[in-house]
Amino acid sequence: MANSTYKDLKVWSKSIDLAVAIYKAAKQLPKEELYGLSDQMRKAVVSIPSNIAEGNQRDTTREYIHFLHIAKGSVAELDTQILLCDRLGYIKKEDVDDLNNQCSEIGRMLNGLINKLLEKENERRIQTRKA
Repeated sequence: MANSTYKDLKVWSKSIDLAVAIYKAAKQLPKEELYGLSDQMRKAVVSIPSNIAEGNQRDTTREYIHFLHIAKGSVAELDTQILLCDRLGYIKKEDVDDLNNQCSEIGRMLNGLINKLLEKENERRIQTRKA
C-alpha cells in the first residue's frame, strides 16, 4: 500500500460518485437557481473530493486531517442545500433520500479516516518519545 494515493481511498471514490449525482440532480432545479442554489451545491460537492485529495498530498498528517475537516464541512453544507431543495420541492423525494444517504456515509467515512490518522499520529508521537 506504499504507493497508494487519494484515488485509492473509498471515501474519495464515493465523493466523486456523489459529485456526479449532485450535478445530475442540479439539472432538476429551476433555471432561476442556476447561479444560486445549483451553483452552491456544485461548489460544495466538488470541494469534498478536492479537499480529500489535497490533504492526502500534504506533507504532514496534521495538514491532511485539516483538509479532511474542510471536506466534512462541505458535506454538511451540501446536506443543508439538499434539505433546502427538498423543502422547496426542487428535487424528487427519492433523489433527496439517496443524496442524504450518500452524504451521511461520506461523513461517517471521513470521521473514520480522521480517527485512524489521529491514532497513527498519536502512536508515532509515543514512539518518538520512547526513542
